[in-house]
Amino acid sequence: MPRRLLAIPLAPWEREGLKSALLKAGLAGDDIGAPGVLIWRFETFEDIPVGFGGIEVHGRDALLRSLVVLPPLRQLGMGAAIVGLLEIEARALKCETMYVVTGSLRELFVRLGYAGCAVGNVPEQIRESREFVRGGARSVTMMKRFM
Repeated sequence: MPRRLLAIPLAPWEREGLKSALLKAGLAGDDIGAPGVLIWRFETFEDIPVGFGGIEVHGRDALLRSLVVLPPLRQLGMGAAIVGLLEIEARALKCETMYVVTGSLRELFVRLGYAGCAVGNVPEQIRESREFVRGGARSVTMMKRFM
């Protein structure tokens, strides 16, 4: 059964909390306030915090970024639910393709319909984003999904 979550745009005063959660998850969060980076917090309909996630929009392409599920709720399908909501947000912004730089979550994205793609096939604006550069394209898997 798919998880139902609320997506709430991250308020400016919540950014420090997100930075902390990203650091604890081993992810970078130094640029979550950068232009074009849209971040949401996710919670259940019972007001239980679930995690954070965001997208970086470049024309008709989006880069999924800053996905973190709080530790007590991992392995329960919450990550997939967050990705689904981020895809809806990207489609609402007229994006046609979602890219993701991933390492350990590759299997999750395969299950969600993402396929590996060569770095050379990634749009230039995505390749130049801080998330992509920070991920070190040689040490991670680049994936995409048409929406």
